[in-house]
Amino acid sequence: MTTPPLATTLLNRLLARGKFRHVQVLLQLAELGSVQRTADAIGMTQSAVTQTLAYLERLLDVRLFERHARGVRPTPACTDLLPVARQLMLGMADVAGAVDARRRQGLGFVRVLASVSAIHGVLVDALPAFAQAQPAIRVQLAEAEGEDQLLAIARAEVDLVVCRRPGAMPQGWEFHALREDRFAVVCRADHPLLADAAVSGASPAAGLPADQAWAALAAHPWLLLPAGVAARGHFDALCERFGRTPPIYPVSTRSLPLMGWLLRHQPLLALLPLNLARPWLATGELRELALRDMAAIEPIGLLQPQSGMGEAALALSDFLRGRIGAGD
Repeated sequence: MTTPPLATTLLNRLLARGKFRHVQVLLQLAELGSVQRTADAIGMTQSAVTQTLAYLERLLDVRLFERHARGVRPTPACTDLLPVARQLMLGMADVAGAVDARRRQGLGFVRVLASVSAIHGVLVDALPAFAQAQPAIRVQLAEAEGEDQLLAIARAEVDLVVCRRPGAMPQGWEFHALREDRFAVVCRADHPLLADAAVSGASPAAGLPADQAWAALAAHPWLLLPAGVAARGHFDALCERFGRTPPIYPVSTRSLPLMGWLLRHQPLLALLPLNLARPWLATGELRELALRDMAAIEPIGLLQPQSGMGEAALALSDFLRGRIGAGD
């Protein structure tokens, strides 16, 4: 019986004989399930794809795909490799972007990860202004929440993160608050509740306290975020506190396009972080009900390395911290 090669042996083989084309073929075959469709997708012949797969299987000394009547399917060994292969290809895309940005005589390339609230509450305004002020810097923005942000930091896949302060600070990173946040009750501009002067004022500070307004609020249907989201937890706490649960719209979602469409086209109320709703409020698509004493939540801020930032990341950090400020 042949002894399987050790991990160190496999690593040395990959370093000496592996190619990025092998990874591309692996991912496309797993996604498309067909040698011919893979060949068409990446500009190879069918025989070249078959030969590349056979070479990779010899290199790793493991079978990666099983053939069936309609094509191929990944083996368990292949399934184990796919997440790593995807990360490798994403890293190569980042390399290409960084080199391209430098070749164009720019100041570099910065990878930014941000939560939905951070994108809506900070970056929709800040990034266009930064692009105008620093056109030589290329910003690559991706969306992620919570643990996915920390995982990206651990994998060194990101330069800056715009988010709320994490519960556990990554080693070697620091947090700078940019914009305060609180919960807000929002609805479309012609919602019936806006006829009530007590909750339609220009400023939440001039409106009713939430406990006095709840009877009116609870008479109208609400659009809820899914369980596990802070805004949903606060809504449930209000229901328990005041002993009344409003009618609930039968769709619960975190999808911003769907959420925005429903709030604009249905007479619904929603409890959201103010920064999440900020663009809709700025355009007048939605209105905020004037309710005093809405609970504050962690501010949106910038998570960045304590040292070793590149020129582009440092420029964006300075811009965000100078432009936004925690108090505005």
